[in-house]
Amino acid sequence: MAQQNVITKNRNVAIDKIRNVGIIAHIDSGKTTTTERILFYTGRSYKIGDIDDGDTQMDWMPQERERGITIVSAATTTFWKDVRINIIDTPGHVDFTAEVERSLRVLDGGVIVFDAEEGVQSQSETVWRQADKYKVPRVCFINKMDKLGANFEGTVAEIEDRLGANPVCMVYHIGKEDEFKGVVDLLSRKALVWDEEKGDGTKYKTLDVPEDMKAKVEEFRAKLIEKVAETDDKLLEKYLAGDEITEAEVKKALRAAVIGYKLIPVYAGTSLRNKGVQPVLDAIIDYLPSPLDLKEVKGINPKTNEEETRQLNSDEKFAGLAFKIQLDPHVGKLTYTRIYSGTIESGSYVYDVNKGKRERVSRLLLMHANNREEIDKAYAGEIVALVGPKDASTGDTLTTEGDPILLEQITFADPVISLAIEPKTKADQEKLGEVLHRLSEEDPTFKVKINHETGQTIMSGMGELHLEILVDRMKREMNMDVNTGKPQVAYKETISKEGDAEAKYIKQSGGRGQYGHCLIRVRPLARGEGFKFVNAIKGGTIPGEFIPPVEKGIIEAMEKGVLLGYPMVDLEATLYDGSYHDVDSSDIAFKIAGSMALQDAAKKAGLQLLEPIMKMEVTVPDEFMGVAIGDLSSKRGKILGTEKKGKATVIRAYAPLAELSGYVTTLRSLTEGRGIPYIEPSHYEEVPQNIIKAMQENKA
Repeated sequence: MAQQNVITKNRNVAIDKIRNVGIIAHIDSGKTTTTERILFYTGRSYKIGDIDDGDTQMDWMPQERERGITIVSAATTTFWKDVRINIIDTPGHVDFTAEVERSLRVLDGGVIVFDAEEGVQSQSETVWRQADKYKVPRVCFINKMDKLGANFEGTVAEIEDRLGANPVCMVYHIGKEDEFKGVVDLLSRKALVWDEEKGDGTKYKTLDVPEDMKAKVEEFRAKLIEKVAETDDKLLEKYLAGDEITEAEVKKALRAAVIGYKLIPVYAGTSLRNKGVQPVLDAIIDYLPSPLDLKEVKGINPKTNEEETRQLNSDEKFAGLAFKIQLDPHVGKLTYTRIYSGTIESGSYVYDVNKGKRERVSRLLLMHANNREEIDKAYAGEIVALVGPKDASTGDTLTTEGDPILLEQITFADPVISLAIEPKTKADQEKLGEVLHRLSEEDPTFKVKINHETGQTIMSGMGELHLEILVDRMKREMNMDVNTGKPQVAYKETISKEGDAEAKYIKQSGGRGQYGHCLIRVRPLARGEGFKFVNAIKGGTIPGEFIPPVEKGIIEAMEKGVLLGYPMVDLEATLYDGSYHDVDSSDIAFKIAGSMALQDAAKKAGLQLLEPIMKMEVTVPDEFMGVAIGDLSSKRGKILGTEKKGKATVIRAYAPLAELSGYVTTLRSLTEGRGIPYIEPSHYEEVPQNIIKAMQENKA
């Protein structure tokens, strides 16, 4: 328990001694293994957790241990050289990309892990772009240097070419594959060689650079000095004048360059063989920012709608961002919160700016994966879990009631696949609603809706694995057995040109009748723009109170769809004329008129069906390249190109999700079990007319 006590005692460390970092990567790059080594070397755990043995600290869910993958981002706190490091280990699998998105939103820095043989993979690109979106400074760790085909220089070149980054090598490897022994620290010109005898990697020798490597080390060191000098005017002057630049000067300039997104330090090692992790820990402290380096956070004052800033320290007014909701069987709802400014105490109240509600915080918890430690007070720069808030959801800003500020929210991708679900027994129908609501609170990319025509409950997510894990969690955590249908593709409908329609809803029956009359015009919007409603009524032809019902009717008609019953997107509807009746007009009449008008206008506006297109990266042995490409082409796939990696070929392609059901099994049978597919949602495209015809015939 010694380390636990250290963390509790030393919590209020100086703000420049805090690092909030995430470990981020493509699936199977060794991210969780790297995190486990960090916890071991910093003394946070006393045994090295291993994914293959299923005893990792950070992958604590049974589903994670069984499958050897990370599903939920886990948070923990540890110390290295008196600096407090709050770490979030994020999932690599694309189906759980929301976990990466929300983690990056609240982190100050990232460690991006690459596989030395695979190099930059598709998901590496995705997480890199997510880190760019939130301007997260990062360092790279090229892992698996002991793997056959490991290529340090090739991976660095790919980071530059495919990610458009500016990497700077901080180390050079001593040997590779079976011969990998350690690294040379280019700045200090010292070789760090890990002890083969003591296999846990805690001991390493600091030696002089081997003779046969001196030329290579000097070449890489010169590149390092040059790249750093280019980011700092004073150093550039010294460099051009040929003056000696000290190690301290390089470190100071490099830190500024990393925080300013100009350079990305690159390290190498093998986490599984316990070599090369400690230099990465030093890099987290030396080059990644503390909240003090980032100085302030920007937001909008909801009272004035003007931009405001908060300094990232404990003396400021309180502001935090709820970035994750977890439902815990013992304590109820946990709201993971990054505290940007000020302090918060247990028993106090916070104001949820997004919901406009005051919530009580009954307890504050420090998390270590799924273990927790209760604390009385939390400070700026910390990541803690709040117990108490009932209505907070992912992306909500929490402040003190009198001083609200609205921080940038977290945006998530739309689900691309759905399936029908029903409880095994009728008695569980009500419980199913509760269970699905709980899961959708935790996971913003999981959506649930009821199809009122069929009475079915439809759950939607980011991929088949995502939905499979959710069904598994219902069974294990919530004792909810369910039957599921076949996965269905999340199609969308849209229009291709302008269309006009007039709708009158008149109903006369004894007594008061119904009267609603409106004219609308629809036009297409660009992909991803959603829906816009424009009120162009002049001269009060429709009274103000009946305009929202028209909009509501239009939205309801869009949700039901017009062509094949899929939701409509990317269109603008303008209400420009209509009429009303003094006695018979009502909200419901105008809502029905709005719904009818939208359906008529859409039919005249060139209805189109959109389908999700997946970005694919299929790695196959060279001899199976032809069959794999032929198979993808038969699935309406568009081949973008191929790339040789050792004895394998990587095929890059786009293909519609509708054609990819059971693709993993197909690929395995075509390649004798040696093909590895990687599939992630990319964008929506129009469905060819012949396929729409076939779908309409099936529906009929």
